[in-house]
Amino acid sequence: MARPVTLFTGQWADLTLDTLAQKAASWGYDGLELACWGDHFDVQGATGPNAKEYCQSRHDILAKHGLKVWAISNHLVGQAVLDNIDERHQSILPDHVWGDGDAAEVNQRAADEMKQTARAAKNLGVDRVNGFTGSSIWHLLYSFPPVMPNQIEKGFELLAERWNPILDVFDEVGVKFGLEVHPTEIAFDIATAQRALETLNRREAFGFNYDPSHLGYQGVDYVRFIHEFGDRIYHVHMKDVYWSPVPKRSGVFGGHLNFGNPERFWDFRSLGHGSVDFEEVIRALNHINYQGPLSIEWEDSGMDREHGAEEACAFTKNTDFKPSEIAFDAAFAEE
Repeated sequence: MARPVTLFTGQWADLTLDTLAQKAASWGYDGLELACWGDHFDVQGATGPNAKEYCQSRHDILAKHGLKVWAISNHLVGQAVLDNIDERHQSILPDHVWGDGDAAEVNQRAADEMKQTARAAKNLGVDRVNGFTGSSIWHLLYSFPPVMPNQIEKGFELLAERWNPILDVFDEVGVKFGLEVHPTEIAFDIATAQRALETLNRREAFGFNYDPSHLGYQGVDYVRFIHEFGDRIYHVHMKDVYWSPVPKRSGVFGGHLNFGNPERFWDFRSLGHGSVDFEEVIRALNHINYQGPLSIEWEDSGMDREHGAEEACAFTKNTDFKPSEIAFDAAFAEE
């Protein structure tokens, strides 16, 4: 095994951490990437007066099942930092962040919670937080009515305005933030990821949680992404996606069809059942010398999740390999 294989707990928040840890251990996982929702990891608990005891309780639960933790994730709150807030956000945010739903106040409370998330990670003893940034300009993706260039520029300026103070805290505590490049985020492909880095002056606290499943179906070169941002791949999600080789009734935009609908052009699938070439992903990660965990984010509307999670763990361990430490033809070299 070249790298530890972990399970992202975000899609398992209906289970207690102890229950999920027991299952994950039986499926062969080395650890869990803790989501900051459900009872898996509470930012307030990890930064409150009993923070030391709370963080130790997380380690104790994992250790009981032979598991470790390398990263936490706070996608849901991060989404609300830049988003134009509406009623949808109430369903994903904790009550203390949603408050009375006033949009500007939700944005501010979300930013404050992300600062606390950096401190919580430090208290837990990990140096990676994964998540979303949100985007105030996602609705301008298709340029009609025509989008003015300054509208896009203002969206990236807002990224700097709201996220630089958050990243200052990340710097203070020695933790890095990995944006999961993803539709609805300020960065959703290679071009926008590059622009986000430039907007933030390439500060070290900001990088990416690499996930090929959000790139491939868009037509983005998901292997090139690794090579272009090799020094900014702070964490890796292993998730597969299928996209049809032939046209369908809906396209990349999804046709307002729910996940799992067979008329979709693309859909998330369990590892090894989609279109992502994971051998090329592993080779690229080896090329940039990525040494962190491979964290499985399991999503497949057409498969039992426990079967899928166990199979995905085995798939990842079978697919991962260490790079060679010698040239393959070194034995033929003259002395």
